[in-house]
Amino acid sequence: MAQSLSFNSTDDILSFIRVKNVHYQLPPETLIKQTLDHRQGVLSDSGALVVSTGEFTGRSPKDKFIVVDSLTENSVHWNQFNIPIEGKYFDGLYRKICRYLQDKPIWIRDCIACAHPEYEVPICVVNETPWANLFCHNMFIRPDERNVATNHASRWTIIQAPGFFADPETDGTRQHNFSIISFSKKIILIGGTAYTGEIKKGVFTVLNFLLPLHHGILSMHCSANTGANNDTAIFFGLSGTGKTTLSTDAERKLIGDDEHGWTDSGVFNFEGGCYAKCINLTSEKEPEIYEAIKDGALLENVKFFQNTNTVDYSNSEVTENSRVSYPIHFIDNIAVPSSAGIPDNIFFLTCDATGVFPPIAKLTPQQAMYYFISGYTAKIAGTETGIVEPQSTFSACFGAPFLPLHPFHYAKMLGEKINGHNTNVWLINTGWTGGPYGTGKRIPLAFTRAMIKAALKGQLDDVQTETHALFNFSIPVTCEGVPTEILNPRNTWDDKDRYDQKARQLASEFNANFEKYRKGTDAEVADAGPKI
Repeated sequence: MAQSLSFNSTDDILSFIRVKNVHYQLPPETLIKQTLDHRQGVLSDSGALVVSTGEFTGRSPKDKFIVVDSLTENSVHWNQFNIPIEGKYFDGLYRKICRYLQDKPIWIRDCIACAHPEYEVPICVVNETPWANLFCHNMFIRPDERNVATNHASRWTIIQAPGFFADPETDGTRQHNFSIISFSKKIILIGGTAYTGEIKKGVFTVLNFLLPLHHGILSMHCSANTGANNDTAIFFGLSGTGKTTLSTDAERKLIGDDEHGWTDSGVFNFEGGCYAKCINLTSEKEPEIYEAIKDGALLENVKFFQNTNTVDYSNSEVTENSRVSYPIHFIDNIAVPSSAGIPDNIFFLTCDATGVFPPIAKLTPQQAMYYFISGYTAKIAGTETGIVEPQSTFSACFGAPFLPLHPFHYAKMLGEKINGHNTNVWLINTGWTGGPYGTGKRIPLAFTRAMIKAALKGQLDDVQTETHALFNFSIPVTCEGVPTEILNPRNTWDDKDRYDQKARQLASEFNANFEKYRKGTDAEVADAGPKI
């Protein structure tokens, strides 16, 4: 090649793209004004900027690629989420995007991933729109003036050009949109989609490769908070299970709402902001998040009440995946810096739409590894085309689409840390009780908060428990603030035989899913699953 595709400074990027109209490191108020001037967004009556991400209102996992080369060929776990693409296609798309941007204004931001100074990763993001640059300001760590212009050999570059469409026949992509990571060149290319979550999860994928392999740090798709006694809790869960909601607690300091690393001394946040789901958001149920939607926040794909600029959070006309991004300091009660000690409690969150799981159960270390590898939740009817009844969904380590390494790599690290620190692990069902979706009722958020509070305070450590007949985890018989009759899920069903049938069906699905991980797994972990 005539010119290297690797950049140590922002000047290197600009000299390669040769763009002239550059907006660098602009403050939020300027980015918001530019968005309004370009008619790319409007203000809500709370002051938040409201935009549409257009064709894509969520990630497109089938269009995410990793360049296969000497660095990744034998280290990446190639599967339906880690799709290989040849370096020649990456290089070709890079040059095409650069030519595309040359006659357009661009917005550039230097920022940082990882709140731990020893492991921070400098990032330079190039955006085609000012509001996407606002998203990056909100979501990544904002460096102080001393660090902004520093050259970094470890710097990563992200170029997001939603107006650039790939040609699948010549560019090696599946369709016109794409997200491609080159670990060798430290570059992420995003084209054909304006959904900002592709930026966020692209960086998360990078960290899930670098931190475990190079630093021995467990990277986690989880939220985290810390209490007045400096106890730390982390919350694993897939989208929609309650990570952001349950970790945002007025009585505890928020460390972060989605992505963290676990070192020998504690946990730290990867990000500088929060990216919360907005569907059915209310000030009563989630006051901290609701109050954070103000001047500087970015709302995506929401609708207003007719003839107003008041957001109707119950409206899913555009998508169930409406989102808001805001800097973490928009939450009053946060940990500064965004780090804390070794976790005392881990919560696995699942929205179980079958109504089989108890609202809370305690897991042994072996069960913790089993359910971590399984990464279970459920899709409910109406959320996706073709789903007419609840469907089980398994995502290894509660984040399979973002894990470049084999799931065993992360599960083994988690097991070692749980055993090494005697960390409690709890399974929390934020889904249904008294029957499946459509028959039963959603477990009230107030009850879930009460159970988590009891676990954090140690009130469940010595209470009487009963063992689930199929899944074998320990269910507390009592919990302060929670009706005793809902703790054992079988007791909440009118038709006990139907519950047993549903439980056997779900247990079979767990066993079938785990078969692909059984080989090479310790026998005591493989045997920690349900028994039929």
